[in-house]
Amino acid sequence: MQVFWTLGNAFIKEVIPEMPDPKPHYNSVATMVKILEDKGFLVHETIGNIYRYSPAISKEEYQRHTLGDIVTQYFDNSYSKMLTFFARDEKISEEEVNEILQNIKIGKK
Repeated sequence: MQVFWTLGNAFIKEVIPEMPDPKPHYNSVATMVKILEDKGFLVHETIGNIYRYSPAISKEEYQRHTLGDIVTQYFDNSYSKMLTFFARDEKISEEEVNEILQNIKIGKK
């Protein structure tokens, strides 16, 4: 999805050079793109006999969807449990927790 948000729209052959090394095979990328399209994250337009893909949702919408899945599957649908996990694993600092709390307070106003 990162590549499509960067490029806007692209053919599969344009996506491959934007991916990290080692570059995946065309068929692997085509399979990933098809899955993303089936999930509603990408749309295509037909140009000649090939498809040009573009994002169907914003990065923020995608993050919301993906994070929601992670919280549901791994943290019993609890964002509190997720933050506790990161705090215990020292992946989030006390300052970052305080920043999150401030954002929560601002969001509730």
